Amino acid sequence: MTPPRESEPAEAALRSAVAHSRDPAGRVDAQVTLARFWRERGDYRRAGVLLALTLHAAERIYGADCPEVAAVCNEWGVLGKYTGHFDRSQALYLRALAICENTYGSDHDTVATLCHNLGGLAHARGTHHEGEPWAARSVSIRTRLHGPNHLLVAADRAAWAALLDGCGRPGDAETQLRAALTVFQHVHGAEHYEIAVTTHNLAAIQHRRGHHTAAINGYTRALTLKARLLGGSHPDLATTLVNLATAHRQRGDHEHAAPHYARAIAILTPHVTPDHPTLSAARRGLSLSGTEGPYA
Repeated sequence: MTPPRESEPAEAALRSAVAHSRDPAGRVDAQVTLARFWRERGDYRRAGVLLALTLHAAERIYGADCPEVAAVCNEWGVLGKYTGHFDRSQALYLRALAICENTYGSDHDTVATLCHNLGGLAHARGTHHEGEPWAARSVSIRTRLHGPNHLLVAADRAAWAALLDGCGRPGDAETQLRAALTVFQHVHGAEHYEIAVTTHNLAAIQHRRGHHTAAINGYTRALTLKARLLGGSHPDLATTLVNLATAHRQRGDHEHAAPHYARAIAILTPHVTPDHPTLSAARRGLSLSGTEGPYA
């Protein structure tokens, strides 16, 4: 994630790389990098327009079934998870997975990445039982490739944990999250996006257990770290805001809940579809009806 104060020169450099690339293949790579930058900064509209153009260019340059096309499909799929274009994302991920399995075989990092992403998409849709086998497969592949304490395995464990929790297996989820957090802290130190996400997800487990004070403390830590890393108006803050608000509301503290719901709505509305699950949860919560559990 690019800190806000560093974004302007970074964006200028990426735009320059696109504009001055003389090689069509190099331009495709540069456009994917720029689209990823915009997505990580929360500029979803521009990222989507650029990726649509880039996919057509990649198909023309490489052919429809090449790994370079799979890379563009994967990046566009990631974007769609955030914007709520879930069906399109699933089609893009599955297309990329078929290309990569055909090119590299079933035990490869790119295959693990796509399994991870398919699990993450199912989590965003709330179809946890559908996504859990994808996440388990990603952990299995990467553990065989890298060993159990690798950073990529930790990231896969954290994603798997969210689905395990959604499947009603909070003990298994907490075990995976704590193993992942140990690796993240060892590799990254205290200030990193993965630590913020893992802290959020551990808080969500406490929330589902009805431990509202512990959940509020965890969500608050995660929100503070996300805001410091991403800026206070980044769309990725919204899920933590909704969960924090819900924990306050379920404890009877409507005065603290309402501003967090309102802030989530204000952050998300310009960036996502009107029926996006997190935006819908924030609106329901603000009206003090409907959202009876954490949205993780």
